[in-house]
Amino acid sequence: MLAGAAGLFGLNAWAQNPIPQTQNEAALGGRNFPINTLRGKMVVTGFPEMQLDGVAERLAPGARIRNTQNMIIQPATITGQYLAVNYRRDAAGLVSDVWILTPTEASAERAQLNKPFLNFWPFVSAAENEAR
Repeated sequence: MLAGAAGLFGLNAWAQNPIPQTQNEAALGGRNFPINTLRGKMVVTGFPEMQLDGVAERLAPGARIRNTQNMIIQPATITGQYLAVNYRRDAAGLVSDVWILTPTEASAERAQLNKPFLNFWPFVSAAENEAR
């Protein structure tokens, strides 16, 4: 029965499929960032409090901040510094992943219309999203 199910659904290795990137930082010599990554200016005011584009935010429990060499750093090492970053939010709306950008990555244009609250536009069909 399992062999029949495998024949129906195929045994594609999902992990081996390349993840399509939506932005062009890598084309300019930067890193590949996950889909649904947003751009902003961040300052850590006191862990877990921070500001993104002048708006008070919180880092999620277990949030990862990566420096320009892609190494995870502690928020205390960058407290008070204004940095250009790419970031993602978790399902609760807290900032969960932050990448500090190099000058090359920061100069790359990011295709964004309006920043959604959660990294996606809820209740919008694919056709409506393409029209934006």
